[in-house]
Amino acid sequence: MAADLQAIAAQLQASLDPQQSRQAEQTLKAQETNPGFSLALLQIVNTDSFPQPTRLASALFFKNFVRRNWVDEDGNHKLPQNEVSTIKSELIGLMVKVPPTLQAQLGDAISVIADSDFYQRWDTLVDDLVSRLTPDNAATNNGVLKVAHSVFKKWEPLYRSDELYTEINHVLSKFGDPFLQLWSNEDQVITANENNAPVLKEHLGTLDLIIKLLYDLSSQDLPPQFEDNIATVANLLHKYLTFDAKAAQTDDDDEAGVLEDIRADIFRVLILYTKKYEDAFGAHLGQFVNTSWTMLTNIGPETKYDTVVARALEFLTTVSGISTHAQNFNNADVLGQVTEKVVIPNLSLRESDIELFEDEPIEFIRRDLEGSDEDTRRRSATNFLKKLMEQFEKEVTTVVLRYVEHFLGEYAKDRKGNWKAKDTAVHLFSSIAAKGVATAAKGVLSVNPNVDVIEFFQNTVAEDLTTADAPTLLKVDAVKYLYIFRSILSAQQWQGAFPLLVQHLNSDNYVVYTYAAIAVDRALYLTNEAKQPIIPRESIVPLAKDLPQHLFALITKDTKPEKVQENEFLMKCVMRVLIVIRDGVLPIADLVITNLVNITKVIRHNPSNPGFCYYHFESLGALIRYAGPAQPEKIESSLFTPFMEVLQNAVDEFIPYVFQLYASMVATNPAPTLSSGFQALVAPVLSPTTWDTKGNVPALKMLLIAMLQKGAEQIAAANQTEAILVIFQKLVGTKSNEGHAMDLIEAVIATFPAPALEAYWQPILQLMFTRLSGSPTEGFKLRFVRFYYLAAALQDKGFGPDAFIAAADAVQANVFTPIYTTIILPETQRLTRPTDRKTAVVALARTLGDSQAFVDRYAKRGWTISCEALLKLLINPPLPQAHDDTIEDRDVDELGFGAAFTALNTCKTAPRDPFPEVTDVKAWVGAYLREADKRHNGRVGQFVQEKLDEQGRAALGSVMAA
Repeated sequence: MAADLQAIAAQLQASLDPQQSRQAEQTLKAQETNPGFSLALLQIVNTDSFPQPTRLASALFFKNFVRRNWVDEDGNHKLPQNEVSTIKSELIGLMVKVPPTLQAQLGDAISVIADSDFYQRWDTLVDDLVSRLTPDNAATNNGVLKVAHSVFKKWEPLYRSDELYTEINHVLSKFGDPFLQLWSNEDQVITANENNAPVLKEHLGTLDLIIKLLYDLSSQDLPPQFEDNIATVANLLHKYLTFDAKAAQTDDDDEAGVLEDIRADIFRVLILYTKKYEDAFGAHLGQFVNTSWTMLTNIGPETKYDTVVARALEFLTTVSGISTHAQNFNNADVLGQVTEKVVIPNLSLRESDIELFEDEPIEFIRRDLEGSDEDTRRRSATNFLKKLMEQFEKEVTTVVLRYVEHFLGEYAKDRKGNWKAKDTAVHLFSSIAAKGVATAAKGVLSVNPNVDVIEFFQNTVAEDLTTADAPTLLKVDAVKYLYIFRSILSAQQWQGAFPLLVQHLNSDNYVVYTYAAIAVDRALYLTNEAKQPIIPRESIVPLAKDLPQHLFALITKDTKPEKVQENEFLMKCVMRVLIVIRDGVLPIADLVITNLVNITKVIRHNPSNPGFCYYHFESLGALIRYAGPAQPEKIESSLFTPFMEVLQNAVDEFIPYVFQLYASMVATNPAPTLSSGFQALVAPVLSPTTWDTKGNVPALKMLLIAMLQKGAEQIAAANQTEAILVIFQKLVGTKSNEGHAMDLIEAVIATFPAPALEAYWQPILQLMFTRLSGSPTEGFKLRFVRFYYLAAALQDKGFGPDAFIAAADAVQANVFTPIYTTIILPETQRLTRPTDRKTAVVALARTLGDSQAFVDRYAKRGWTISCEALLKLLINPPLPQAHDDTIEDRDVDELGFGAAFTALNTCKTAPRDPFPEVTDVKAWVGAYLREADKRHNGRVGQFVQEKLDEQGRAALGSVMAA
């Protein structure tokens, strides 16, 4: 093993070198299936003789190894059971003893393991953690608490369920009392060491973890142990909200120290307890409100206090949302003090904000942007004011407008020297003007009726958009004002405002042109009630060349990969312009292609911003969607090779995007057959290993289906049919991929000639019947019903109900009857998509009109119950779907690089209608059954009389009436 350790460590070391990293990672991944590989990684982490960077690389690789290899799609362990057991028994002890940088990686790995195994398959974890707690060893306790936090923090976003509460009760029964005892011990140690800086800081670190765990353990419900000791809990929280030992203070004005972290985490607990447990905690709230008020009026402007201030304001916001507590603010003098002493100081620009604006503009934008998760003083002060406005709208408006007038007056005295006063005035006005929550799509939807948003823009804000020498931050305020209140402006007002936004894309200031791009994107996305754009497409098409060209120039100003992809807002604006101008891209296709290809080539070397990459590939998707039908050769010749280079260089982050774009290239090309380039791509796509990566599967499926629709005959002629069915077999066996498997097999029977599938029907159905006889998901049952109806409806292609029944009988004699009566017919009415319901109608009509099996074998009840199912579908006959070419927005806040698949909205297609010629469903059924009646010498009419009751005869008679 020693030699193996050295070899693995050498590869881990090499992975730290950018020149060798990709090769080293591939070498390590190739060893993942070796027995004991994961334990070797942990041994390297545990061995002091290895350099610290190598140990950290090993911990990081172990975390990612666990993510990839701990369980399969169905939650079963992929590693040998003895390896699983060893990891669980060793991991906690290892984490407790290694340095904090390594602990963070191991904690993440434990969290991944716990997601699948805790607590049923890892019921010793809590006992193991509790057994390691000590009265006074901070290093050991910190390791234990970090593990606990990594496991228990997952509860907060989960929906309430019996299973979740059983898990929480399991934890509390073992961990609740020891946790409170530990907190009490830490309080004593901290109090005894107030002047001993090294000991104090270490134990304050433990206290901070305790506060984090207090939140985790309370996130779903108030634990009984805490409720029984609520006064003690409240006193300890209050003690450390005001605890200010000099030995723990830091001299750094920018970075929060442990005291700031503790206070911020205490406020987080207070917010939770106020929102959810006010009945139990309400009696203790008063002291915290007073302390918060005192803190906010005395705390300095230093950056290190930002999170504490933001959380304190959020706490007061929560309290003021409770009517009984809000009454404390219901007084003009109090509201004046709140505005002057708390809101204005935290809403006003500080030197640190201006430094951020100048030195890290992209960070300034992300913090400032509406909807950001970042805790900022300005946003928290705004939210506090808005909450007070909800309670006392007129009173707050009156008080705040007084200060708005004051600051505008200060600005008027010295427009150059006092520009910050105007910034404060604009933000104060915006805070009281906007009502409700601003949406990502449309911004603010309702406004305070006591102010005039448009008038304030015209009289106060607009001048900063039109005055060349206006202070830069006031220009940003003006653009942001339009962005926030974009839905309040009328279409006519936008005609005047939009050119001003476009003009500010020419600014030489990073924040100004980026905010202009953000506002242009959102303005172009705005629609009226009739879903028509507020900014008409006709007004954008004349800008179609200059606008993308300018945006591309801004994006590529600095050619380093990390700088090119730094600003996702510019790329999103490119995407929006391309989506809006649609085929207006044709005259500038060369410009767009050249820039997008060059950007792809630069960023593929080091993908670092998931949001930018997503918008980049959506832009490529828009180009293909709108230029592909008219210029397919140009699109393919320009994009095929750079995309192929992404695949050949194994740029994992981009591969699912490339497969989707390839699918769109095939689908938009009007040619009836596959081009030679895509013919050559069929074999690699059909390689089973290509489908091993989870994120590739949905995109590969899209591409393969697109290829089948153009090249099924070529694929069948090349003897590649079986390769497709091998992939179907691979996918249908897992819950997460069963939908993709069924999409694929539906495409196969819709595109392949029936003779090409003759030999494969039996194994296809065998796989499906095996899934149905196990514990099928509801989704799979419905997909099987969809598949049956499609096969039964495609009678003209050589399929049909009788062919299906014959194939089913070949798998198992008489298996069709129970499947039809217990799965197909009961699930039929659950089909929701109009195309699926129409297909079912066609299939049932063919069954009633032409199936011999339903005459010979299922004559007693089969024909009758099929007819009943058809009549139910015809009560609300499926209508043809209106063509909707709207491309929806995606929230990319959660985007990251990894195994997850991200769909490109520009590559999405409407559900395919196998029977577009059937428009009036009821009329088609009537005509079909009348013709079938003639074909079979009156058999349908005879069955109507014999097998249906009076109501059924009348219903079907009205359908069949000419």
